Amino acid sequence: MLKLLTQSSRCRKLAALVLALATCLGLATTATASKKKKKAATAATEAGPHKFKFDPTKLVWPAPPNVARVKWQDYFAGMKIDYNVDKDKKKKQTWMDRLAGTQSAAEMGVPKNYPFQMIAPYGLAVDSKGLIYAADQKVGAVFIFDPKTHGTQMIRNGYEAKFNWINGLAMDDDDRLFVSDCGLHHILVFNPQHQVEGIVNEGLVCPVGLALDTENRFLYAADTEQDQVLVFDADSFKLLRRIGTGGKNHYLTSVGDFAAPQGVAVDKDGNLYVTDTLNNRVEIFDADGEFVSLFGRHGDGPGDFARPKGIAIDGDGHIWVADEMTDRLQAFNRDGQLLTYIGIGHGDLPGQFKALVGVTVDKENRIITSEQLPGRVQVFQYVTEAQAVVEKEKEEAEREKAAEAKRHGGKASAPAATAPTPGATTTDPATTPAATTPAPGATTPAETQAAPAAAPAASNPK
Repeated sequence: MLKLLTQSSRCRKLAALVLALATCLGLATTATASKKKKKAATAATEAGPHKFKFDPTKLVWPAPPNVARVKWQDYFAGMKIDYNVDKDKKKKQTWMDRLAGTQSAAEMGVPKNYPFQMIAPYGLAVDSKGLIYAADQKVGAVFIFDPKTHGTQMIRNGYEAKFNWINGLAMDDDDRLFVSDCGLHHILVFNPQHQVEGIVNEGLVCPVGLALDTENRFLYAADTEQDQVLVFDADSFKLLRRIGTGGKNHYLTSVGDFAAPQGVAVDKDGNLYVTDTLNNRVEIFDADGEFVSLFGRHGDGPGDFARPKGIAIDGDGHIWVADEMTDRLQAFNRDGQLLTYIGIGHGDLPGQFKALVGVTVDKENRIITSEQLPGRVQVFQYVTEAQAVVEKEKEEAEREKAAEAKRHGGKASAPAATAPTPGATTTDPATTPAATTPAPGATTPAETQAAPAAAPAASNPK
């Protein structure tokens, strides 16, 4: 009997041990599967392109109920990356290849076919097809983005051209592209097929910003090292004149002179606008190079400059200035009055900037910016004054229609009108004036800022 009980006890212990082992194996399998799922989810999240938690295309400036004058559209950061590469297509190495340490052609890759990403975009331009060009100082290439397909082409150092330190871009009416190179002290000229067809080097030391006056056929180049703007014939590339006093090592603050100028732009009347970067101002000259006016002061508040660089003119003649230190894109009228600005603080969200340096406005009134820390180009749509008037009238008509419907609905549901109390003032929604929207171009506190709801509060730059 004792023997039987002992055997039975051993059997129970053995069964318990087997059950415990099975439970452990089951838990281990479950944990492994869970880890694999988490890894797969993490890989999918990290591998895919960045997604925002809100719809950035709803961002407008100024904030409602004002009529929107600027709308966020899109952004570009480089060439498309295939996140679902079929690894089975790679040719397997033999044991002899592994022993010798050699790599297959697929494993070594072809640098020419790498999906390049932007690191430090600066100058911008747009051709007649709407393609966006961005000169990247560190990649040493000009990225060409198609806004419709998000396809990307490149003009690369060592392949299509020889670059050293490229900065500014300008596009002629016939799609000739001008690229300034401070390292090689010249400006390269490319034909529409992106082949070098000319070079501008007379008198240049460190050309940065470029602008074309297509009516007077002038090519303007801001030479940061010489503290001057050089004016060339846009067709013969002959140096015509210089604007500003050179050779003073960025110390001049006098009217008509510069301290490290970087951005240039031309309006429809041929006037020249220059960002006088170290003097924190914008200077304006006529087509003959004569000084007209200036505006700007050093500071970190709205309307101030800390390091103005890129500059562009929209279809209504407003002046857009990109400031690198404050990371604000500000719009001014010809008198230097601040109209609106984009960017609160420093950030990666749409409508925010980090190291904002470049801006251009194309013929469709798209405002395109470049920033260097995230290596990104953002695209905004400017709403012209004429378009804003139409939009305002449309909104007013919709409000009137809604008020009319509400008034008729109220009368239909009420059996009889109640006589007003003597001396009391009645308010009729149809006759009550709606909230007024500022006229296009006017400056109001509401118009001077509008940012994503998730954007952090503004911070003072160091």
